[in-house]
Amino acid sequence: MTEKTQSDDKRLVVVSNRLPIAVGEEAGQWRIKPGSGGLVTALAPVIKARQGLWIGWPGCGEGPPLDELFDNFGREQGYRLAAVPLSEEEEERYYRGFSNSALWPLFHDLLGNCRFRGDDWQTYLEVNRRFADVVASRTGEDDLVWVQDYQLIMVGAQLRELGLRQKLAFFLHIPFPTHDLFRRLPWNREILTALLAYDLVGFQTLRDRRNFVNSAIALIPELQVERRQRAQTLIRYQGRIVRVGHFPISIDFAEFNDAARSQEVADAAWYLHENLEGRQVMLGVDRLDYTKGIPERFRAFERALEKYPDLHRNISLLQVVVPSRTQVPDYQDLKQTLDRLSGRINSRFGEPGWIPIHYVFRSLERTQLLAHYRTSEIALVTPLRDGMNLVAKEYCAASVENNGVLILSEFAGAADQLGKHALLVNPYDVEGTADAMHRAFTMPGEERRRRMGMLRTQVRRYDVHHWVRSFLGALSTGTQLP
Repeated sequence: MTEKTQSDDKRLVVVSNRLPIAVGEEAGQWRIKPGSGGLVTALAPVIKARQGLWIGWPGCGEGPPLDELFDNFGREQGYRLAAVPLSEEEEERYYRGFSNSALWPLFHDLLGNCRFRGDDWQTYLEVNRRFADVVASRTGEDDLVWVQDYQLIMVGAQLRELGLRQKLAFFLHIPFPTHDLFRRLPWNREILTALLAYDLVGFQTLRDRRNFVNSAIALIPELQVERRQRAQTLIRYQGRIVRVGHFPISIDFAEFNDAARSQEVADAAWYLHENLEGRQVMLGVDRLDYTKGIPERFRAFERALEKYPDLHRNISLLQVVVPSRTQVPDYQDLKQTLDRLSGRINSRFGEPGWIPIHYVFRSLERTQLLAHYRTSEIALVTPLRDGMNLVAKEYCAASVENNGVLILSEFAGAADQLGKHALLVNPYDVEGTADAMHRAFTMPGEERRRRMGMLRTQVRRYDVHHWVRSFLGALSTGTQLP
């Protein structure tokens, strides 16, 4: 039995850019649907168990009757919602601007995609302050406040300015860059001091934690590193102790495993593979984003087809791209690149009855997603840089026949946990990735089962509940030196 921490009885207040819902109108009536995505998948079971509160932007204007919809949601889902409204201009400058045109590419080591604009930064500060105002008005001194991700870094410092002295925690879901990259941000010191306003700052990997600590030491000389521990670094700043740790996020293994074993998913998986005529299926599932390395993946598959004729007619790459930020020029360019590459490869290698790349530009509902995971002999998770990448863990949890092979980028946070039994690749290395594809295709069944069995054990052991327990357990230890 797991020992309870001091924080187990406290109400959990989660603060994120978006609420875990989609608001829409159907047949003249407004409705709320629970959202999807890594953060929702990870936190919804936990906040439900604690009958907590989730604060964020609802993703809609003033039309929907949010109070009524939120009341119904709370009764059905077991936790409550609170909205932070945003104007279109704020959404443009705070979200698409500073968050996703400055922080996102910088933190993913893609400096060439960064756009640093003073107006965007000011709007980022203003929106973070509005989030802090809502948090302050809806929480009590016994609540645990857990702020999520790069869009809301400043909230903790602004809550301190509003007089909140309770424990505040922050978790960064994306990578943290090296000092040499981070110092290019014109507001680097402001970002660092804001993170130091929290009692606990969490990162995905030890590398991210070290990058943050090194940047803080270099750019804030008045702070002191009090102690370096295996899982945490303790920093003294302005009379306080800040705990900095790494806590790899995960999924609800049991939920994915059980759902993948359902008859509905089994039938959908059988139908999907029958349509591909018994070939090995190599699956990619990614948001449309330049960090995911999809063009590099297509080029590696093209090279594999050049080098290994035995792949012809015996394997198909099934690439699902979920539309995202389709109005942003960089993402429109990426979509055109993918269209062009897939068309070229299929034209070059395709034969009657065989299409090398099945390229699907849409999202998948849950049954279909699980069927894709379950039926695919190989998964390609090859981002150029990623904080964790839960697709890798979802694939393992849904591979109930133990027959899958995971090809994983060494630059995904998941590589720290899964790299020993996956096939690790450098996504920039076209030759090496092509060779890994062929190795996965030819891997004997016994080795496949051994590797996937170990991967599934790892994901089961370190699931989302372990992530939350370890994070909140670290928060409950307090801000004093042990």
